[in-house]
Amino acid sequence: MTVIDASTAAPPVLEPPPRPDLATRTAELRDRHRRAADGTDPSATERQHARGKLTARERLDLLFDKDSFCEVEPLRVHRATGFGLEHKRPYTDGVVTGWGTVEGRTVFAYAHDFRIFGGALGEAHAEKIHKVMDLAEAAGAPLVALCDGAGARIQEGVTALAGYGGIFRRNVRMSGVVPQISVMLGPCAGGAAYSPALTDFVFMVRGISQMFITGPDVVRAVTGEEISQDGLGGADVHGGTTGVAAFVHDDEESCLLEVRHLLSLLPANNRELPPREWTNDPANRRTESLADLVPADPARSYDIRDVIAEIVDDGDWTEIHAQWAQNVVCALARLDGHTVGIVANQPAHLAGVLDINASEKAARFVRTCDAFSIPLVTLLDVPGFLPGADQEHGGIIRHGAKLLYAYCDATVPRVQLILRKAYGGAYIVMDSRSIGADLSFAWPTNEIAVMGAEGAANVVFRREIAAADDPEATRQRLIEEYREQLMHPYYAAERGLVDDVIDPAETRAVLIRSLSMLRSKQTSLPSRKHGNSPT
Repeated sequence: MTVIDASTAAPPVLEPPPRPDLATRTAELRDRHRRAADGTDPSATERQHARGKLTARERLDLLFDKDSFCEVEPLRVHRATGFGLEHKRPYTDGVVTGWGTVEGRTVFAYAHDFRIFGGALGEAHAEKIHKVMDLAEAAGAPLVALCDGAGARIQEGVTALAGYGGIFRRNVRMSGVVPQISVMLGPCAGGAAYSPALTDFVFMVRGISQMFITGPDVVRAVTGEEISQDGLGGADVHGGTTGVAAFVHDDEESCLLEVRHLLSLLPANNRELPPREWTNDPANRRTESLADLVPADPARSYDIRDVIAEIVDDGDWTEIHAQWAQNVVCALARLDGHTVGIVANQPAHLAGVLDINASEKAARFVRTCDAFSIPLVTLLDVPGFLPGADQEHGGIIRHGAKLLYAYCDATVPRVQLILRKAYGGAYIVMDSRSIGADLSFAWPTNEIAVMGAEGAANVVFRREIAAADDPEATRQRLIEEYREQLMHPYYAAERGLVDDVIDPAETRAVLIRSLSMLRSKQTSLPSRKHGNSPT
C-alpha cells in the first residue's frame, strides 16, 4: 500500500462553473426588457384601457416616429424601504424615460406608467426623470412630459418630495433654453401640478385629465362645497377658466398628434431658429378678400381668425389658449415657410378690448416667442382696456403692464399692423413703434387716437357744446372736425409713428418682405442679472 504525503500532494484541479453563453445572456436580457415593458400585472393594462386611457408605451409610440424611441434605465427598480415596497420592485419604477425623433428631430420624453404604483413618484422614479431632463438640456432638445401619476409615493416619505423639488429646479433652469411641453393624461394633484405650470405649453384631454392643488375631498372638508374632479380641475376648467391649459382635446390620439405638430413649429433650443417648411403658397399672393372680411365701420364686428387664415401660409395656423381670454388671439403659423407668432385683438369677443386675462395671455405668449427666436406679428383693432371696478380691483394696471413689459423686453423681429381702431394705452401696449416695434403698418381704415372721436369731442369741446343753441348739431360737427384733423388714416404716418399705409390686398406680401429683412436683426439688452417684471 502506497502512502501519499498530503503535504506534498498537488492540489486537485477545480473546473470553473459553466458560464451562460452570450445567447443565453441576451435571451435573459430580452425577457427582463419584456417584463419591464409589460408591467408586473397583466390585468393592469386592461384596467388602464377600461378607464379610456392608453398605456405609457402606447402613448410614446404615438408621440415618436416609428421605432425611434430609445429607452433609458428600463431595468431601474426602487430601493426596498419597507411598508410593503420590499415585496414589489417592478422594472422602470413606474416611469418610462428616453429619447426618439419627431419628424426626424430629436426629442426627449418621460411617461408616467399608471399601472405601476399608480404612476406615483418615488426616489428612483424621480432620478430617472432628472436624468432625462439633464440629457435634454445637454443635447439642446425639447422635453415632453406625459403625465399620469398619483403624486408623491407616500411610502418613501420626504425623498419623494425632494424628487419633485429636483424636477421643479430643472424646469426653471431649462425655461427658455429648450421647449418644455406637459401633456396631462390622468390625475395631477398637489405639488405635482407645479411642474406642468412651469413648462411652456400644457395639453389636456377631456374626461381623463385633472389638475388641482387640493382635491374634492379636501375642498369638501374645508369649505363644505361639493364638486367633482372634472369640475374642480378638468380640461375645460383649465382650458377656459384658469388658462393653465394651452390646448384641450377630446382624445389622446388627437392630443399627441397636436404635440407633434407644435414641435414642428418650434426650434430645438434657444440657439436655433425654428425649422422652415417649404410651401407652395406664393409669398406675393394678394389678399383681396381682407377688404370684405373687415368692415370699414369700426363699430361692426368680425372674426380676426378669418384674417389670420387669409394671411398665413395655406391658411394653416395653431391657436394657443383658444378657449381662454378670447378677446385676444395668440397663434403660431408660418409666413413663407418661417414660423411666426401672431397676437391679434378679437373684435368678435368683447369688441377686442384688453382685460386682465387677455393681457396675461398675450404677455406669456410674447415671452415664449421671444425666448425661442420666433418673430412677432401684432394685428391691432383695439378700443382700449376694459373699464370697470372689477378690472381695476383685480389689478388691470399690473396685468396690463405684463404685456407692456413683454413687448419692450422682446428682441425678436416685431411688426405691427393696425387694421382699424387703436385707441389709448391699448394702442401703445400692443407693440407700437414707441415701445420698440421694428416696423408699423396700417390699413387705410385705421384710426389711431387717445380715444374715439365721440368721447374726445365730449371732453375737448364740452363747454362749447353746452353753450351752443343746438348742442347735438354742434357736437356732431365737432366730432367730424376732430376725426378729420386728428384721426385720419395718414395722421400717424405723417408723424413717423406708422411706416406706411398699405393696401389690405398687399398685407401678406408686406409682412413677408418685412420679416425677411428683419431675419438678421441684431439687438441686445443692458447687462443685468434679470429684469423685474410685474408678475
